[in-house]
Amino acid sequence: MTTQSTATFAPDLPLTTKPLRPAVLAEASALSADARREIMALSGARPKRFAAELVFTWACIAAFITAGVYFDNLTVTLFCIFLIGTRQMALALLLHEQVHRLGMRSKYADWFINVFAVYPLFVTTVEDYAKVHLSHHKYCFTQDDPDFLRKSGDEWTFPKSLGQLVMIAVKDLTAMNLIRLIRGKTAPRTDEFTRRNPSPKWLRFAFFAVAAGALTAVGGWTVFLIYWVVPAMTVTQLMVRWIAVCEHQYNIDNGTIHETTPLIQLTWWQRALMPDLNFGLHAYHHMHPGVSFANLPKVHEIYRREGLVDESAIFHGQGAYLKYLLAR
Repeated sequence: MTTQSTATFAPDLPLTTKPLRPAVLAEASALSADARREIMALSGARPKRFAAELVFTWACIAAFITAGVYFDNLTVTLFCIFLIGTRQMALALLLHEQVHRLGMRSKYADWFINVFAVYPLFVTTVEDYAKVHLSHHKYCFTQDDPDFLRKSGDEWTFPKSLGQLVMIAVKDLTAMNLIRLIRGKTAPRTDEFTRRNPSPKWLRFAFFAVAAGALTAVGGWTVFLIYWVVPAMTVTQLMVRWIAVCEHQYNIDNGTIHETTPLIQLTWWQRALMPDLNFGLHAYHHMHPGVSFANLPKVHEIYRREGLVDESAIFHGQGAYLKYLLAR
């Protein structure tokens, strides 16, 4: 069963975005029985891969901080700040993975991820973000979708001129958009997606107390401000926006996943410079939210083998998608 456009445009929006030409041509129900069994086998948590990604991300952060301090050069410092910001975004993507219970599955898994991936980013918790993000999945592109409501405005409407895109990027990099960008990461007033064993409030206070004590003991506050707070307030905010833009086209009311979600295949250097944990394959994540980021490329190959992918509608590299977002 191929997809048909059902998108309607919200009448109260200042501008509307045209639906994408779908790259994924059908719902999961169109897959053969063998293909569905293959995807079922790919589903479930992948704790080893998740842990490896978490360790690798922190190793990269440590290496970039060390390089910045060692060379003590403005150019190197700025480059390291940029790279650290991209790895802070990787931590946020691991939060997303944990929200779907695709990372660690123990009783205290959310506690662990809060300490080693979420609290360091200052903004939210696994528990709060689960309420936001799982609401987005259940009520996608309706008035009950918090992402849709937060991004239903001119700032998230495309195409835009190069000047408009540059202005948004400058505001992100100078923390002028900080409050608006993080507002959507806080929890809506719902108990629908409450976690089974939420982290106690004292854990967050304890984390920051221990971190502050450690920084004071080693005299590390200057390094912390330059190599953690600065990228978190600037580069990471730009990365948050870019990932969000790559996830969905907004201002399309009741649009299908296929016409709101691009398929973007990153080049090798883009994956190395700005790891996105396969978010370019976000359409498959919505269709199969029980599949780990590590297995989304395999899901893509299954759909391709089934003849359910329009190769000409795939964006090859982030530059191709950025070009699409520009006013023509």
